[in-house]
Amino acid sequence: TWRQRELLQRRPKRSPVMFQSWEHLLFLHWEIDAKSVQATLPPGLFVDTHEHKAYIGIVPFCMRRIRPRFLPSVPYVSNFLECNVRTYVHDAEGVPGVWFYSLDTDRWFAHWLARTFFHLPYFWASMGAKRTDEINYDVRRRDQHEASHYLYSPVSEEHPARPESLDFFLLERYLLYAHSKEKEQLYRGRVHHAPYQVSEVNVPTWDTLPISWNGLPEVLGNPIHTCTSRRVDVEIFGIEKL
Repeated sequence: TWRQRELLQRRPKRSPVMFQSWEHLLFLHWEIDAKSVQATLPPGLFVDTHEHKAYIGIVPFCMRRIRPRFLPSVPYVSNFLECNVRTYVHDAEGVPGVWFYSLDTDRWFAHWLARTFFHLPYFWASMGAKRTDEINYDVRRRDQHEASHYLYSPVSEEHPARPESLDFFLLERYLLYAHSKEKEQLYRGRVHHAPYQVSEVNVPTWDTLPISWNGLPEVLGNPIHTCTSRRVDVEIFGIEKL
C-alpha cells in the first residue's frame, strides 16, 4: 500500500553498517508483462504493479565515498560505477522492494563483496563515465562483445516525487530483496536516504543491452519513464534472512 511505502521512508532505529553516495543517476523504465516478471522471481516474491502495470528498469550511476561505519573512504576502492537492471516486487505481506536481475560494476572487489555477503547478482564489467554538460556513460560486461551507452543531462529543476505517482512507485524504494539458489534462502536488505530529488532528463543515447544480457524478454520502443537525480547520501542497514 502507499502507506507502507511512506512508512519505509522513515529511518530505522538502528545503526547502519555502511555509508555511500549515489550520484548522477539515470532512470529508464519500460512496461513489461507482469506474468513474465513473476516467472523470474524466487518463491516468496510477487511482482509489484502500478495501475496494474509492471516495469523493468535500467539505472546507471556513480557510487561514491563507500565506507563501512567505522572506517574512512579510500579514493580508489570507495569510488566506482554501477549499472543495474531491476524490477519491483513485494513479499507475501505486501512489503515493497526492488529485485535486481543484475548489477554491473567496474571494481572486482565490490563485485566479490556484494556477491559473497549480500547475495546480489553483481558482474564485473568494463565501464566509463565522463561528465561535461552531459554524462557520457558506457558499460560492457566482460562476457559480452557490445558495450551499452547512455548520454544524458537534466533539463528541469529538481523536485521530489509526488506520493502515489509513477515516480514515487519506481524511485522511493527502501528495501531490496535477494536470493541464494544454493541455500534456497530469501534475504531482505534495508537502506535509508532523503527522498530523491528528480529532474526531467534529455537522453539522446540509450539502449537495452543490459536487459538482454540477463536473458529477459525484449522491450520495445522508447522508455515510458525517464528521469535523473543528481545525488543521494545513503545509509545501508545490512541484510537479513526471511
